[in-house]
Amino acid sequence: MALTRNTQLSLPCVPTRDFIVMPHMSLKFDVLRPKSVVAMREALAGDRLVFMTAQRDINVSDPAQKDIYEIGTVCEIKQIINLSEGASRVRVEGLYRAKLLEYTDDGTSAHAVVRPMKNYGKDKIPDEEIDAFCRVVKAAFEAYSSVVPRMPDELRHAVMTADDPTALFESIVFNIPMLTEDRQQLLEADTLSEKLSITLALLTRETQVLSIENDIHTKVSEAMEKGQREYYLREELRIIKDELGETEDLDEEAEEYAEKIYNLKLNEECTEKLISEAERLMKMPYGSQEAAVIRSYLDTVLELPWNVETEDNLDIEKVSAQLDKDHYGLKKVKERILELLSVRALNSDVKGQIICLVGPPGVGKTSIGKSIANALGRKYVRVSLGGVKDEADIRGHRKTYIGSMPGRIITAVKQAGSSNPLILLDEIDKMANDFRGDPASAMLEVLDSEQNKEFRDHYIELPFDLSHVLFVTCRHYCTSASRQNGCYRDSELYS
Repeated sequence: MALTRNTQLSLPCVPTRDFIVMPHMSLKFDVLRPKSVVAMREALAGDRLVFMTAQRDINVSDPAQKDIYEIGTVCEIKQIINLSEGASRVRVEGLYRAKLLEYTDDGTSAHAVVRPMKNYGKDKIPDEEIDAFCRVVKAAFEAYSSVVPRMPDELRHAVMTADDPTALFESIVFNIPMLTEDRQQLLEADTLSEKLSITLALLTRETQVLSIENDIHTKVSEAMEKGQREYYLREELRIIKDELGETEDLDEEAEEYAEKIYNLKLNEECTEKLISEAERLMKMPYGSQEAAVIRSYLDTVLELPWNVETEDNLDIEKVSAQLDKDHYGLKKVKERILELLSVRALNSDVKGQIICLVGPPGVGKTSIGKSIANALGRKYVRVSLGGVKDEADIRGHRKTYIGSMPGRIITAVKQAGSSNPLILLDEIDKMANDFRGDPASAMLEVLDSEQNKEFRDHYIELPFDLSHVLFVTCRHYCTSASRQNGCYRDSELYS
């Protein structure tokens, strides 16, 4: 039958959901919808021709004309095999493209009036440009095949040795996976040059996507292999320790922590908090990162001198002799210090005594603080506050953060090894504030005797008594305004 531009054919129509039959393509598929099965049998009973076009939306179960593409393929049925439950397995061969003019559905099967189209329209570009297209497409396919796993050697050889543009196009398009929308775009393209251009774009895009996917799979695989390798090594290490009798049992470790906690004889709140952390450690898997965080937290808290104190030497004559031995002169300073210690000797429960030493650098503010500690028999720790801008330096960081640690005050107490040391807060006037908070405001809770008896560092999250600590602060200047408004009125000294 000779086909012309004005020829119209009325054929059974089979809408396809997720595939497209191209001209010259042979394809086998299963037909499940009753209307499509009837259409196939009508075509088989006639001239074996059927019009197949793809659905725009694969989720539509009973498509109308608006749900299918206008450009499809007239196919010849080569074989039909009946399956169970009314389905059929069909093998067809695409003959030529056709444009849908009218679509009808009588409830039993679908029919279409179509106008045949040429498979490859006449190109207006020279043959040399077509040859150039072929070379570029071959290069793109070679790059594509390098990133596709299990690419058949026969397909690679057929593409790379194709000397005809049509054979090159069909070898690629018929054999590589492709989205329905992309294959429909190739079907609707008129000329061979347009089809090769679209094929080149699709190959380039797929190569890039597959390269990224391969990189992701490689990274994931390496991460899994590393994790498995670490797991096996840890298991081997555990077995070796078992053989050597050096088993690291989290239950035993948690029990050791619990015993240390009870031995501290802390208040109920602190004990419950620490015991709950030890119980969490018991439930952690071996080698867990969170287990390491809990261990670090418990070690830090248990190393604090909760119930450790030194006894003060309140012999005023010996203290005066010690101050005279360490420093010459400074009569007013020594007298003020002796007055403060005399009050403490008369009333051992007095709290809130703070000494502030004011003077330029080099006059002996820091060394006087150390002399006071030696005279009293207390532990001495110096904390430099110059340039501190972060409130967390005073209160500490939350233990949930990476690299978290206690603040400088709790660290100083831990370093001293006593709950009543002398802590020298050097350069207290050099603290600043920024978006991370105001450390000077945080110092209020440290120095105020009504608040520091339950000082809560953000890291340990437990109340720690700082009321027995003797704080000595140092600053480089004292303005007339600060003296007039009462700052350091009772404890200000001029060295």
